[in-house]
Amino acid sequence: MPDSRTLRSAPQLSVFLVNKPGVLAQICQRLADDKIHIFGMSMMDATEHGVLRLVVDDTRRARESLSVIDVPTSETDVLLTPLANRPGALADVVERLAGAHINVHYAYLTTAERGGKTRGVFKVSNLDRAVQVLSERAPRRRQSTKPARSDDRVRRK
Repeated sequence: MPDSRTLRSAPQLSVFLVNKPGVLAQICQRLADDKIHIFGMSMMDATEHGVLRLVVDDTRRARESLSVIDVPTSETDVLLTPLANRPGALADVVERLAGAHINVHYAYLTTAERGGKTRGVFKVSNLDRAVQVLSERAPRRRQSTKPARSDDRVRRK
């Protein structure tokens, strides 16, 4: 399994599914039978089909495993970045990407790894630039003193 402290790109499999009971179970069981660890997953559905996005410990073996059950797949590179277990960790990452004019097309989180660490998985418009930006030392996060909305203020007597 990849080191959860490492910022890097990684392959992601997109699996195109018929939207009916048992299809997701079949895929998950197939990967389990082949001892392929899923450490990141996102599922989007539509009326007739769904897209399952997976980050696994062995993409080549996962691709072979899924070919046995004949489900269409594609592969793309995504950004994996470690996330601290604190409020604002995700905001820090996406603010830095936005500041570098890098669009986030979609994002999801991984399962917890050793030590309870998670990672963000980001499909970004410029992967190399995103790795560069997030590799640079991050500015210290300032705590916002403004309320989220003006009506959130509570007056105390």
